[in-house]
Amino acid sequence: MKFVHIADMHFDSSLSSLSEIEGLTEKIRLEQREIFRKIINYIKENKIELLFIAGDLYEQKYIRETTIEYINNLFKEIPETKIFIAPGNHDPNIKNSYYQKFNWNENVKIFNSKIEKIELNNINIYGYGFEDYYCKNSGIEEINLDEKNKINILITHASLDASKTEDMQYNPISKNKLEEMGFNYVALGHIHKNNYEKNNKIIYPGSTIGLGFDELGKHGMIVGEIFENKIETEFIPLNNIEFCERELDITEINSEEELIEKINELNLIENNLYKIILIGKRNFIIDSQKIIKLINKKNILKIKDFTKIKYNLEEISKQQSLKGIFVKKCLEEMQNTENKEIIENAIEYGLEALEG
Repeated sequence: MKFVHIADMHFDSSLSSLSEIEGLTEKIRLEQREIFRKIINYIKENKIELLFIAGDLYEQKYIRETTIEYINNLFKEIPETKIFIAPGNHDPNIKNSYYQKFNWNENVKIFNSKIEKIELNNINIYGYGFEDYYCKNSGIEEINLDEKNKINILITHASLDASKTEDMQYNPISKNKLEEMGFNYVALGHIHKNNYEKNNKIIYPGSTIGLGFDELGKHGMIVGEIFENKIETEFIPLNNIEFCERELDITEINSEEELIEKINELNLIENNLYKIILIGKRNFIIDSQKIIKLINKKNILKIKDFTKIKYNLEEISKQQSLKGIFVKKCLEEMQNTENKEIIENAIEYGLEALEG
């Protein structure tokens, strides 16, 4: 028996981190739809019997009924596939959610906060779904696998080995406990970076597509096949658009014009979206907002300046001169503030003015 495992699609997310770039949110939303259709087509072409969706399929606060209809119409195209949805913290199975008020296709099973076991031939599928935006104790660690001679699978949205207080609010589960319990496969959602390894049985597939520069690289789905006493899995990338970072050392660059030329010469993949991180020691004042407007590569969306000024400030501060006094005072101020970048910029502007 074959399955596909996805999570964190986040249909109709506000994508607020991308809203400052004109047209990008619309582009990502179209990409989400294209990728979801690609998943459904893969299921049809490969006769996949089971689809696991481990939460955050959509955004409860923003989801439109037309989007739900789009999703469900695709589900109708795979009537022989059993679809299991374990709602997460962004799409909880609450009273006014579309999980409850929409008439889903008959091949769709939606879990709630009462842990349920579904028996399929030699497979037992356990599922837990959020019924609120938070979950501190799902009871999953109390499950007793009463048929260990079968293949046992768990589907849920969870924080694995949560250590931070914030993560403890999103169904914290111990990895060691899950391993002790004896599940053959645990289909997780919530973490947007996949943790896939060939022999790993407790898997986050990651978000199905990247939704920002905090979600770099390949995104996709897990495809698995269940045999009599084992499960084999594979990660398949799906996204047409990747969020990427590139570093550019500007130590040997001496002007804004030269920097723009170097950025324009970068060899970038056309479909991908880039953040350029400037590093090294700068020889001129950098205005990232101005530069990004002047470059001709439209798939560079952000430029971050992590460079350091070229001056040896400690040496200058020891000089018995106006520059030395100025730098010494600035360094003292820098010790007493968290806004070190502002002071550093002030030093740079000040030294340039004094040299002029």
